[in-house]
Amino acid sequence: MLAGLTLGALILLAGAAAWSDFRQRRIPNALTIAGLAVALLLRAPLGLAAVGSGLAGAGIALGLSLVFFLAGGMGGGDVKLLAAVGAFLGPQRLWPALLVMALTGGLMAGWVILRRGAIPETTANLRTLWVTLGRRTFTGWKGSESEAALTLDTPGALTVPYGVAIAVGAVAAWFM
Repeated sequence: MLAGLTLGALILLAGAAAWSDFRQRRIPNALTIAGLAVALLLRAPLGLAAVGSGLAGAGIALGLSLVFFLAGGMGGGDVKLLAAVGAFLGPQRLWPALLVMALTGGLMAGWVILRRGAIPETTANLRTLWVTLGRRTFTGWKGSESEAALTLDTPGALTVPYGVAIAVGAVAAWFM
């Protein structure tokens, strides 16, 4: 019964976050913080090890996504949602979830790039990111203004509601 309740809570969190991100390009803090709390509370009856596993999943998800946030490629709501999802899934289910999220997000990004005809700009941006990685700070990719890599803050940047990819990956990983 607890597993069914946990799955239901995960689906509610994932669905609400995906819908919010798709419609408003924003995932509310109240949703992600409540999701994290519910995930840990649902693990509590299973013991300290289960809560520790939830905290480990949240920590791993937070640590990995924070890199993308600092690089300007992921929003703060996505980072917090990933931490909440990590608490639900724990480290074992988190890794397959991250793979499904990356594939889903990549397909979504590919669709946006093709739909907007932005292949040349995207290719140039990826080249800039690759060439400057490790030699510039995360917030200062620029060799010159014309070589500046795009981030989420760049006006006109192509974005996807990554909360949708997170939701798909989280629910898919539950059943793996």
